[in-house]
Amino acid sequence: MLSPAEAKRVIEAALLASQEPVSLAELKRLFEDQIGPDTLRRLLGELREQWSGRAVELVNLAGGWRFQTRPEFQSFLERLNPEKPPRYSRAVMETLAIIAYRQPVSRGDIEDIRGVAVSAQIMQTLESRGWIDVVGHRDTPGRPALYATTQSFLNDLGLVSLQELPPLEEVARTLELDPTPAPAPVTTQSAPAQPAAD
Repeated sequence: MLSPAEAKRVIEAALLASQEPVSLAELKRLFEDQIGPDTLRRLLGELREQWSGRAVELVNLAGGWRFQTRPEFQSFLERLNPEKPPRYSRAVMETLAIIAYRQPVSRGDIEDIRGVAVSAQIMQTLESRGWIDVVGHRDTPGRPALYATTQSFLNDLGLVSLQELPPLEEVARTLELDPTPAPAPVTTQSAPAQPAAD
């Protein structure tokens, strides 16, 4: 059996080698279930503490644990890779905000809130980015698809859960939208995924 110091080195190596967040269940597999979840959490906490104050930090997101550079170093790193991330239109960002705060919603719900038609291209952009997905269908004529955000959305925003989203009023001010009441409850085939904290 590995000592705690050796186990932390194994965890550190696995997290540094992974391009995606690693869940607690995946990390347990490293040790063939010889280390329980409580011990694993404690080791992750110790590892996070050991990396504090460095240029890279260990964070816990919706999809699991990962190492990432601290935000204050972003401007320097962009000099190595000057490609700009994709810029999304206001319509795309408004649609994403509506889905994030009102999920699950149909395109019709989004159109009612925005007051304009939502193009298929907007929905396609968000789906191809991996930020939204169909989670069910409304029990009404035509059975419209219901959309919700994904774990990738939370990971990309650095969040563990939807409860960490800023207050809707703050987002509305940013987008110059008026907060609107949530749509009426719907029946879904499946509910939006609420990611676990680990």
